[in-house]
Amino acid sequence: MSCTTVLVGKNASSDGSTMIARTDDGRFDVKKMVAVEPEKQPKTYKSVLSHVTVPLPENPMRYTACPNVDTSKEGIWAATGINAANVGMTATETITSNPRVLAADPLVVYEKAKGRKKEVIGGLGEEDYVVLVLPYIHSAREGVLRLAELLETYGTYESNGIAFNDRDEVWWMETIGGHHWMARRVPDDACVLAPNQFAMDSFDLEDAFGARKDNLCSADLREFIERYHLDLNQNGAFNPRDIFGSRGDSDHIYNTPRAWHMGRYLASRSLRWDGTDPRLTPESDDLPWFLVPDRKITVEDMIYLLSAHYQGTDFDPYISRDTKKRGMYRSIGINRTGVTSICQIRPEGLAGIEWVAFGSTTFSGFFPVYPNVPKLPDYLSKVTMDVSTDNLYWASRLLDALSDMAYTASIREIERYHNACLVAGRRILLEYDEKMAALCPDPANAPADISSALEKLSVEANAKICQMAEKETTQALGVILQKASELMRNGFKLSDN
Repeated sequence: MSCTTVLVGKNASSDGSTMIARTDDGRFDVKKMVAVEPEKQPKTYKSVLSHVTVPLPENPMRYTACPNVDTSKEGIWAATGINAANVGMTATETITSNPRVLAADPLVVYEKAKGRKKEVIGGLGEEDYVVLVLPYIHSAREGVLRLAELLETYGTYESNGIAFNDRDEVWWMETIGGHHWMARRVPDDACVLAPNQFAMDSFDLEDAFGARKDNLCSADLREFIERYHLDLNQNGAFNPRDIFGSRGDSDHIYNTPRAWHMGRYLASRSLRWDGTDPRLTPESDDLPWFLVPDRKITVEDMIYLLSAHYQGTDFDPYISRDTKKRGMYRSIGINRTGVTSICQIRPEGLAGIEWVAFGSTTFSGFFPVYPNVPKLPDYLSKVTMDVSTDNLYWASRLLDALSDMAYTASIREIERYHNACLVAGRRILLEYDEKMAALCPDPANAPADISSALEKLSVEANAKICQMAEKETTQALGVILQKASELMRNGFKLSDN
């Protein structure tokens, strides 16, 4: 999937949360959000695309997921979620590689049986990762290590970046060829911007092969680099992006501009992004993997980044006056997004909150959800392939298409809608966080009866949030439908003559 990822360390956020977020930019995939109970988790997993079979551990945990509604063609594609141990995961950010790496460690691609040739089982990929990893991990680091073991055992048929977070840490992992990998802990005071490229631009090999505090990688990575003459670095620097990534013309149109726009928003004072002599441009090959933001980052900042379309620049596809530059770069908020989530793990109380939006983030609203529940409201989870305003997915898709067609007339209503959703959603979170804190200040160590009461409050809060979401979305859809109708080209009045 060609997606956009943003990661935030605990000291870079406004409230001490860690956050991992990603737009799941598929092919207009119909998505839903569900809670998966342990008894619903399979004992053995089989991939639809690659036909690989993986036995799964005992004792899975409850977790949320945003799977495809139609799993018959390409499988589950669970995308993102938070488990009962308050560990978040988002998978995957499709990344780039180069022929030198892919020749040295080929991707494990499925091949059908043909004539006398037997079927060749493929490796793992985005379809599989969340289901195979998230129900079994108790920390972000554990997530890296479990997925690493799976990659080394089964291989992968694509190049991907995967993120994990818990209360204290955020980890970013990138696959290298068919079986190799590397992972790095995001600095606590930093944020990471990853738009469909091999992202890491520095890595501590001494730590990875020593204390393994902030860097992890395949056990033979040094030998792999040396054997195949992959190291392009000079003067002693180790830049994984130069070794394992790409530097193509298409990167400058599709990938780097997104990182530039996000970095420009987060660090406008500390780095030069604009002007007659900018340090960094939309087509720079050395945009930083992580940066320390000028100010603390909020959920609202994350939403702005994930819905961005180069506002305030000549590249905005909607209102730029420069026809040569208008829409020349790939926007972050794009039409074919299925689902976007922000996995927020807070430092205290009921830690996990998952902010979710369906459809194009430029127009769709974001809503918070308490994830550790046995079932999510129908407005999120009861989605079919038939278009209906009875669920958030299809209502959002309708809102997106109408708003895009009538952007100038609709944008004020979209801004009102976004703010109304965030204000009301935060009010409900504040109300129920206070109720839960009064009931138990330490939910992680609560006795069974208190845990049951906390779960009941979470279910109640989610129901309120979805009632609000349906009301606000329906209202916005009605207003924008009217505006789009007024702009139809077949309108005619006698006074028009």
